Amino acid sequence: MTETTTTAATASRTAAPPPDVSIVVPIYNELDNLPDLIARIEQAMRAATVAPPLSFELLAVDDGSTDGSRARLREMAATRPWLRAILLVRNYGQSSALQAGFDAARGRYVVTLDADLQNEPQDIPLLLQRLETDPDVDMVSGWRKNRQDAAVSRKLPSRIANWLISRSTGVHLHDYGCALKAYRKPVIDRIRLYGELHRFIPSLAREAGARIAEMPVRHHARTRGTSKYGIDRTFRVILDLILVIFFMRYRQRPLHAFGGLGLWLAFPGTLILMWLLLQKLLGHDIGGRPLLLAGVMLLLMGLQLIVAGLMGELMVRVYHEAGSTPQFYAEEYGRDHGDGMSRNSSV
Repeated sequence: MTETTTTAATASRTAAPPPDVSIVVPIYNELDNLPDLIARIEQAMRAATVAPPLSFELLAVDDGSTDGSRARLREMAATRPWLRAILLVRNYGQSSALQAGFDAARGRYVVTLDADLQNEPQDIPLLLQRLETDPDVDMVSGWRKNRQDAAVSRKLPSRIANWLISRSTGVHLHDYGCALKAYRKPVIDRIRLYGELHRFIPSLAREAGARIAEMPVRHHARTRGTSKYGIDRTFRVILDLILVIFFMRYRQRPLHAFGGLGLWLAFPGTLILMWLLLQKLLGHDIGGRPLLLAGVMLLLMGLQLIVAGLMGELMVRVYHEAGSTPQFYAEEYGRDHGDGMSRNSSV
């Protein structure tokens, strides 16, 4: 594609009105799946029975592929005005690829799915129909009820992770790992993905005030390409879960987390030292007692955690007062807001 053609295509997309739906697909070494994937997404959206018909764009985010996927995306985007190829300069991970797509999305609805064709593109209109007809739902999460994956290496760890995440975050879903999800755009605007937090988007969305529903979707066995995930991701999920729980419960009150733990350590340490002081006043030798060292260590560790909580409180206040992130979101209805689409109003 020549530079003139690229410039003309970009100008055409910029001048066109925003679509109703932005479909975000992160891609990493999926060359064999790309033609079929893009064709099936187009077919699903063209044949959708959602009324009124919804216009769409497909944001294909290449996450530093090395198998020729980047060149193939360029070729296909040149002949499809609704296809936008976003090419990351290296492999950043799925969370960053999704965030790149979210930043570029222009539709009032945002849909995500994987590029491995295990998700069924024909299910996209079903999720959109739920958002169109139910104003009390801001996000629809897919549920791979009949998952076509290996039982031991994929399904069993996934069930354990789903149970653990649901119990820990309070957002009860059957399938956190299903990539097929649909959102109202204001929900996407309220969250930011870092590291590997894409697994916890429902929890992050609930924290941002989203109302979540779950729908069964179809799932297929992978027929081309290789999976990018292994059993080792189970351990990473546990670490990320600790981070998400902290964000959800203590992001705006870190003193309650660090200070609470600090008090649990400092209180017994103080009691130990007071008792040893009493023993000293009664004439007993306490210099060689291991209990003295334990009391000092508990007190010092507790004080350090309390100070860390105070520092966290200062950072939270600087963070919000700088205007980088609103402290809360509010809904506003009336005066051209009858459909509730002003849910992204922030204060």
